[in-house]
Amino acid sequence: MKKIFFICLIATMFFACKSASTTAASSEATTLSTKLDKKTQVALKGNWVLSNVTYPGSDYIKVNSFDLADSKCFIGSTWSFISNNNKGTMALTAPSCTSFSSPIVWSINNQGLLVLKILDAGEKAKKVRDGYLLKVGSVTESSFQLIDNINVGGQVKDVTYQFQRAN
Repeated sequence: MKKIFFICLIATMFFACKSASTTAASSEATTLSTKLDKKTQVALKGNWVLSNVTYPGSDYIKVNSFDLADSKCFIGSTWSFISNNNKGTMALTAPSCTSFSSPIVWSINNQGLLVLKILDAGEKAKKVRDGYLLKVGSVTESSFQLIDNINVGGQVKDVTYQFQRAN
């Protein structure tokens, strides 16, 4: 009986001695990643055309962007960003590529990352578990960049998507 009591006492002490710094750090990281950069979101509001895709070795390496198509198929694609509800659309229309259109859900967190989910028609964003994190590059009134990372031969390289505001 004493052994059982001793084991219960040790177990209680073990679970009660959780590190406060680990808990505080993880809750702070969660808080930071959920805060939105509303100013940048409003700057992206509107209709955009993806004008160029660049990355090192683009003459030799094919990149499958967003698990949808070759990155070159995204040139000329149209994107709509609605900042007040973080929804929008994207459509691939390149002549030599398969056409694709989809609703999207997006936001920009305070670390400068665009969180993007590509949805199937009628699908709710909360049901979609997979998405993409892209770094938001220079934002002006008429252009902005999204930067993705790819692994090429064990090295991380940037894929830059250049957007221009649609007329």
